[in-house]
Amino acid sequence: MAVSDHEDASGPEIEIRQARPEDTEAVVAFTRETWSDREGASDYMPETFPRWVETDGPTQRTFVADVDDGADVAGVLQGVLLSETEAWAQGMRVNPDYRGEGLSPRLSRAVFRWAREQGATVVRNMVFSWNVAGLGQSRSVGFEPATEFRWAMPEPDADAEPALQVTADPAAAWSFWSDGAARDHLGGLALDFEESWSMSELRREDLRRAADDDRLLVVQSEGTRAFTVRSEVSDRDDEDGETTTQAVYAVGAWDSTAAADALFDAVARDAAGEGADVVRVLIPEGVRWVSDAAAVRCGVSDEPDFAMRADLTDPAVLGED
Repeated sequence: MAVSDHEDASGPEIEIRQARPEDTEAVVAFTRETWSDREGASDYMPETFPRWVETDGPTQRTFVADVDDGADVAGVLQGVLLSETEAWAQGMRVNPDYRGEGLSPRLSRAVFRWAREQGATVVRNMVFSWNVAGLGQSRSVGFEPATEFRWAMPEPDADAEPALQVTADPAAAWSFWSDGAARDHLGGLALDFEESWSMSELRREDLRRAADDDRLLVVQSEGTRAFTVRSEVSDRDDEDGETTTQAVYAVGAWDSTAAADALFDAVARDAAGEGADVVRVLIPEGVRWVSDAAAVRCGVSDEPDFAMRADLTDPAVLGED
């Protein structure tokens, strides 16, 4: 696959290198207003970039586009190794002052090559469906469509009573997942348990570990009917300084509206037990899953999100053709 690139010899001298603490001020300056034209959206980068730099190591590398030997920062992108073969790319940002300098391909290839050196054969990313520029950028550097999903958002409720039995049987959950339509649609992906807001292959051992940690919910009635697994509970501060606790569930899958109803009741009760104010459950994007959630009066995000993948065994993706 051909990957576009552009370097203007008359432009500034730009080097792609690992991020340093002294890059923070410049990165914060050009990312603070990333989503200023979209109501209710804010960029996590000003708060997250310093932590990324501090925690870079063998399984994580943050790259910046350095302008004229430290005079400015023109872009940023991070790669994270999620498993022996899977990597994640996140935080692609280009300083508006340097757009048109071909930075996106150069940053992307730096992450691709780093991930390949660590043994990864695929790198994925996540792009909002409304971010047309981000989608185009991802395709231009070698990403292909992987899957699409939405967020179900049941309200936490300590008194919720699922109409069907709820267990924590990892074998039942794995059997349901491995043979189910949700897995087919999602390409086997769910939220990663270690890296927030990233996706990796859901494996049998993930479910076993979740069951041991009381994070697995399996709906059963004459066989398995649904399951989900809690991946994260975290506190987030809004612009007014108010703290909100959010419970996130890596994937939700079910085989009927009744099973969806029981599953979301189980999630509501589980999330309340974790002290959550807000709940998000990743579900496949499609009329079946979205309409089931709507039918049982569970909130659903307004728009889907997309996951994309780049094949690191393709020399063209690495810029080696």
